[in-house]
Amino acid sequence: MEFGLTTFAEINDPATSPGERLRQVVEEGVLADQLGLDVYGVGEHHRPDMAASAPEIILAAIAGATSRIHLSSAVTVLSSADPVRTFQNFATLDLISGGRAELMAGRGSFTESFPLFGYSLGDYDQLFAEKLDLLLALREEGPTTWSGRFRAPLDNIVVHPRPEGRPLPVWVAVGGTPNSVIRAGTLGLPVALAIIGGQPAAFAPLADLYRRALAHGEHDPATPLAVHSHGYIALDEQQARADFLPSYRATFAKLGRERGWPPMSDAQVESLIGPDGALFFGHPERVADKIVTLHEQLGIERFELHVSHVDHALTMRSIELFATEVAPLVRARLAAREWSEPRGQVSAVV
Repeated sequence: MEFGLTTFAEINDPATSPGERLRQVVEEGVLADQLGLDVYGVGEHHRPDMAASAPEIILAAIAGATSRIHLSSAVTVLSSADPVRTFQNFATLDLISGGRAELMAGRGSFTESFPLFGYSLGDYDQLFAEKLDLLLALREEGPTTWSGRFRAPLDNIVVHPRPEGRPLPVWVAVGGTPNSVIRAGTLGLPVALAIIGGQPAAFAPLADLYRRALAHGEHDPATPLAVHSHGYIALDEQQARADFLPSYRATFAKLGRERGWPPMSDAQVESLIGPDGALFFGHPERVADKIVTLHEQLGIERFELHVSHVDHALTMRSIELFATEVAPLVRARLAAREWSEPRGQVSAVV
């Protein structure tokens, strides 16, 4: 099982400049590489409280200071992007990093990029479907001939540069829409489920639907499924509540005001922290237990923790605990369960 981190380069303290926050994100990615984590993802947003409007540039800075960690967008808002330029940017990142780039394509949970780049939210679904089709065509070897509604056609064009030794890895980020997992599975693309509220067990039908779509499309059944969730790891849970929960609640209260959600109640927060909730918070043992359970419920091959609700120093400590305490615990427990299965018996752990 792979372990990764994601960030949107959130600016939680108004005294922190965008430049300072971006330099902190690079430091966090370098630490993740040094500690042996598998992937670091930076998500695209176009807001004053999030500094990562150009993830591939940030990831390129991290690439120059690391040697092994995979570098992913988390997410690229493909609906409002030019697939040709997006392909070139990530192919360039792949070359710079020695084959470590991944492109995580999504429709976008925030809508600021649509008017910014001249698109209508009325075309939300059609934009993503068409642009994903072009992106996948560009991945293929040989010239691309393509036409669509939202972009000028391509006639027998080869887009450069090209990744070396493999096609550019493309994932699809999904927020919980059945049609999205069906599309990704039918195309044979790996999926990352964003589980940021409620109970992760409720996403098991989506994981099953994804694998049935893979089978229907006659794709590799081992195509990976990942989960992206928020969390914070600390040895002192009482102190962790004081450090993390006010900022976490403030973030979602702000989003709630924008989208018409009520603020989180104390009971909702406790439910998220509890063993069945979607917030991976607290002592390493507690977080490891939840990841093992999630693995059993959904059969995931990658878990990505979003840790950007506290200041840089606390984020770095949480990353350290995730890499040195949580990941080894999860790997050991999963290995022990696999060895304990009687021979010939199908394991419940995928």
